[in-house]
Amino acid sequence: MDAGRQPRHLLAFAALSASYFAHIGFFNPYLPLWLKDLGLPIFTISLLASVQSVTRVFAPYAWGALSDHTGERVKLLRFSAAVATIAALGLFWHGGPLWLAFVLLLMFTHTSSMMSLTEAAMAHLVAGDWGRYGRIRLWGSAGFLVTVFFAGEWFDRFGMGHFPAWAVGTLFLVLLATLRLPDQREPTATHSGPREPVGPVLRQPAVRWFFVSLFFHVTAHFSIYGFLSLYLDSLGYGKATIGLLWGLSVLAEIGWFFVQGRWMGRLAMPRWLWLCGIAAIARMAITAGLGGWFAALVLAQLLHALSFATHHTTCIALVTRHFPGRLRGRGQALFTVIGYGFGGVLGVLAGGALAQNFGYVPMYWVATALAAIGTLCAWRVLQLEAATQAIP
Repeated sequence: MDAGRQPRHLLAFAALSASYFAHIGFFNPYLPLWLKDLGLPIFTISLLASVQSVTRVFAPYAWGALSDHTGERVKLLRFSAAVATIAALGLFWHGGPLWLAFVLLLMFTHTSSMMSLTEAAMAHLVAGDWGRYGRIRLWGSAGFLVTVFFAGEWFDRFGMGHFPAWAVGTLFLVLLATLRLPDQREPTATHSGPREPVGPVLRQPAVRWFFVSLFFHVTAHFSIYGFLSLYLDSLGYGKATIGLLWGLSVLAEIGWFFVQGRWMGRLAMPRWLWLCGIAAIARMAITAGLGGWFAALVLAQLLHALSFATHHTTCIALVTRHFPGRLRGRGQALFTVIGYGFGGVLGVLAGGALAQNFGYVPMYWVATALAAIGTLCAWRVLQLEAATQAIP
């Protein structure tokens, strides 16, 4: 690639990351409130809100396999963004729960695949330079931070009626960002040539243990993503304080993505995976045992820099290593499906059942145990990797 054009391409991916997570930062937190504003019951709201996690079980891998076969990751990103934007127009028509389920299913089937396609294309572009990757990815965190606060202020002032317009507007920005991506095609298998199978990679013990670690780590984190605000509210914290604690975790994430280029090379990726697991155990345990102490919650939220941001980069690096070339799209898709698909569905459903029957504190102790299992699996990955190569 022309060195003079690469900074422009990096900016294009930064814009896509910012616009995509700006959409997520508004859509995910406020979708339940909009559905409530429409007069839907809580059970129906929970079913509609779970559609996104359900699509992450099947959509990313299907799109990843297609991108590996065609090499047209950027064109598929543009197609996904266009269909999602058009589908969002359906939110303006209040056709009842079944209509909303259809619209959300169509939207999420396309948007849930976008990050795995983007990660695969970005990994190809940065070629192992995780400092550059972090400087691109931090714009996504910044986009999330902006809309989660700005949309909240907007809806407080003008009501939830503008939710569909926000959905269409933010997805249109995503579509515009995809149009600025470098229009390049990666090498692919020809129709007459053999298709590179993913099975031999999945049969490697280190890869299997990595995906098991990922599953437990992300499942534990859905106690944060899905229930932290409700937990803090039950402890008597005000909405401003809850928003501040959320903002601290995103700021920690942005800070790490900015400086990770100086640190990621100092340890092998399997060792980072293990350290991130230890941070997750500490975060869940502090949240469970010291939730009434604000300073402890500040520390727990700052651990987001390790338990999420560092863990995310580490996983992308390990997937890129084990799933190179024409396997990259399917590898990134498996990362999304196993972690945020199966892990997301189980985390939300099991977490809700635990919180309803036993309370939030026992739920966070279960999350601590899940993080511990993920960490033990990460230690096994470290052992297996060390057996085949020198790991510092």
